[in-house]
Amino acid sequence: MRRLLYLTLITALICSACTNRKPNYVIGVSQCTEDIWRDWQNSEMTLESMLHDGVELRFKTARDDSKRQIEQIDSLVESGIQLLIVAPNQLASVTPAINRAYDKGIPVIVFERKTDSPKYTAFVSADNYEIGRIMGEYVAMRLKGKGRVLEILGLKGSSPAEERHKGFTDALKGSDIEIVASLQSDWTEEKGYETVKNYTGSLEDIDLVFAHNDRSALGARRAFIEAKIIPLPLFCGIDGLPGKYGGIQMVRDGILDASYIYPTRGDQLLQLALDILDEKPYPKEIVLTSAIVTSENANVLMLESDMVSRQSQRLSRLKDMTDTYMQQLGTHRVISILAGVLIFLLLLMIIGIYYHFLQTARLNDERNKMEREKLDFYTQVSHELRTPLTLIQAPLEELTETEEGKKASPETKALYNMLRRNTNQLIELINKMLDVQATGSLDILATGHQNAVMAPTTPVLPTAPIEDDGSKSDILIVDDNADIRTLLRRILQDRYQVNEAEDGQQGLELANEIVPDLIVSDVMMPVMNGLEFCQRVKDNIATSHIPVILLTARALSKHQVEGYESGADAYITKPFSADVLLARIDNLLKNRLRLKGLFANEEEKKVEQAETPAKEPQQPQQKEDKFMTRFREYIEQHMSDSNLSVEAIGAELGLSRVQLYRKVKALTGQSPVELLRTVRLHKAHRLLQDSVKSISEVAYEVGFTSPSYFTKCFRDEFGASPSELIS
Repeated sequence: MRRLLYLTLITALICSACTNRKPNYVIGVSQCTEDIWRDWQNSEMTLESMLHDGVELRFKTARDDSKRQIEQIDSLVESGIQLLIVAPNQLASVTPAINRAYDKGIPVIVFERKTDSPKYTAFVSADNYEIGRIMGEYVAMRLKGKGRVLEILGLKGSSPAEERHKGFTDALKGSDIEIVASLQSDWTEEKGYETVKNYTGSLEDIDLVFAHNDRSALGARRAFIEAKIIPLPLFCGIDGLPGKYGGIQMVRDGILDASYIYPTRGDQLLQLALDILDEKPYPKEIVLTSAIVTSENANVLMLESDMVSRQSQRLSRLKDMTDTYMQQLGTHRVISILAGVLIFLLLLMIIGIYYHFLQTARLNDERNKMEREKLDFYTQVSHELRTPLTLIQAPLEELTETEEGKKASPETKALYNMLRRNTNQLIELINKMLDVQATGSLDILATGHQNAVMAPTTPVLPTAPIEDDGSKSDILIVDDNADIRTLLRRILQDRYQVNEAEDGQQGLELANEIVPDLIVSDVMMPVMNGLEFCQRVKDNIATSHIPVILLTARALSKHQVEGYESGADAYITKPFSADVLLARIDNLLKNRLRLKGLFANEEEKKVEQAETPAKEPQQPQQKEDKFMTRFREYIEQHMSDSNLSVEAIGAELGLSRVQLYRKVKALTGQSPVELLRTVRLHKAHRLLQDSVKSISEVAYEVGFTSPSYFTKCFRDEFGASPSELIS
C-alpha cells in the first residue's frame, strides 16, 4: 500500500512539474537487481528528490547480471551524471566500472553491498554480520538450543550473503543446533524454491529454515508445502518490508516466524548525495540501524509504517495543492473513494446482519420441520436391514471370486469375520420384524422387506485404478457405520483420495477444512443427519459448489424428494452397485469441470448447465452461477480501482481470502488474482479496438498502475502488444 501511495504521488508530481529547465544535479542510480525492496528504495529517493529543486535521478537495474551492471555504470557516466549511487552485484565483479567513474572525478556512494575497491566517496549499509548474528541468536532461542536448521544463502560472491552467513554460523557455535546444509541461492523467490526442491537431503526432520531474505524464505516454504512436509518447519528471513505482502505482514500472518528489517532509507541516501554535491560535511561510513521482527512486534511495526506513510502522504498533498488544480481534484477523488468505501462497509454490515438473521430463521424452520417429521418404524428397519445387506454382498462377492477363498489367509479371515458379524445382525433384525408382525404391522414390514431384498445389485470392487492426469480428486465419505466406510474406501481408494467422517457434524467441519471435490454421505446418522448436513454444505458459500451423493437405505420416492430438496446432486439406495457409484461420481466430477470455462470468453455471461441423468430432478448450478455473477459484476464495477484486492472481493461475497481462493479455483481453474487480471486485459482489448484513448489511458482505466507492466501482461495474454493492436 505504501508503495502504491508513493507511486501515485510521484506520478502526480512529475506530471505537474514538467518543465524544460535544466536540472542542477543529475544523479545516476545503479541497482544490482530488481525487487520490491529496491522499488521501495527508488520510490523513497524519488520522493525525497521532489523536496529539492533541480534534481534528476536516472535509474538502472542489472537484474543480477554483473556484466550488464558494468555496461550500465559506464553508460550513466557517459550520459553526464554528477554523482553515482551503486549497489554492486558482487564484491569484485563491478569494481573496474566503479573505479573508472571515480577516476573521472564523479563521487561514488556504495550502498547495501560492499566493493573491494577503496575508490568510493561514502558507504551506506546495515551491518550484515550483525544481522546474521542476531538472527542466529533468535534461532537458538526459538529452538531452545537444539534442532536442525536449513540455511538458504544469498547470491554467491555478494557481501551481504557472506556476512550474514558468517554472523549466523558464529551465533550458533557452542549450541546443539545443527546446520544440516547451506544451500546456494540468490535473492529471488523462485531460486529459493528451486534450491530447496532440488535438495537431495531429507526435508522431514528440518526444524527451521533460515533464508538470507524474505523472498527466498517464501520460495523455500512453497517447496516444503509441495513436498507435503507436515508439520512445516519454522521459516525466518531478512528484509522485513512493511506494507502489503511485505515481511512484516508475513510475520504477522504466521507465514514467516521472524524477519529482520533491512532498512531501505532511500531518503537518507539521496540526502547524503546532495550533501556531497553541495560540499557539505558528510560521514564516510554510515551504518543503518534495524530491528528483528517477530509475532510480538509485527502489529506495532505495521502500525508505525502505516503512520509514517500517512504522514508522508499528507505532506506531499500539501505540496501538490500548491501546484495545480488537477492535484486538488486528485485529493478530492481520494476523499470520495474513502467515503464510498465507508458507506459500502456500512451497507455490507447491514446486509450481513440481515442475511445472518435470515439464515438463522431458515435453519430453525428446517430443524423444527425435521423434528416434526420423525423417521417412522419402516424407515428405521429398512435402514438397519439394507446396511448389513450391503456389507454382506460386497465381501461375499469378493470372497467367491478369490482363488484362495478357502485358504485361511488374513484377508480371507477378515472377510469371514465381516460376513459373520453382519449376518448375525441381519438375523437379529429379521427376528424383530417377526415380533412386529405379531403385533399387526405386517403390511409395512412386508413392503420394506420386499424392497430390501429385491432392490440390491451386487457391488463389484474395481480391480485397477483409473487415472486421467496423474492426480486424484478428494472424496469425503460421511457415514456412522465403520464397515460401510471401509467398504466405500475399498471401492474408491484406487481412483480417489479418500477422507472419512463418522457423522454429519464431523463431515461439515472436515468439508470446510479440506474443501473436497465430492461428498458421499449417508442419511441416517447421529449428531447431524445427512439431509441437514447436505443442506448446510449447499448453504455455505464456501462449499456450495461441492457435489453431494446421498447413499442411503431410504428408498421411498418421498425420501428421494427430500434428498434433492436438501441440495443433493445424486441419490443412490442401498444395497448399491459399485460400478453405478463410480460412474455417478465420475459424471459429477466431469460436470464440475465444465464450470471452469466460465471466464474463458469475456462475452459469455452464463455457464452451460451440467447434464443430469433421466428420472432425476434437474439441479442447475444456480448458486454457482449466482456466485460467479456476483464475482464478475463486482470486478467490473471496481475494475478501475488499482487497489482492488482479493480481501475486498472476499468481503463483498462473504468469504475469507482462503475460502475465496479455493472456491474460485475449484469453479474456474484459476485464482481470483488471475481472473481479475484476465477480465482487465479483455476489457482493455475492447477499449483499444473501440476507442481513441491512448494505451496509458486504457491501462489506468482498467486498473493497471504501470503502462509498461500492462503492455507485458497484454502481450502474454494476446500474443501482441497494445501498440500492434491499434496500429
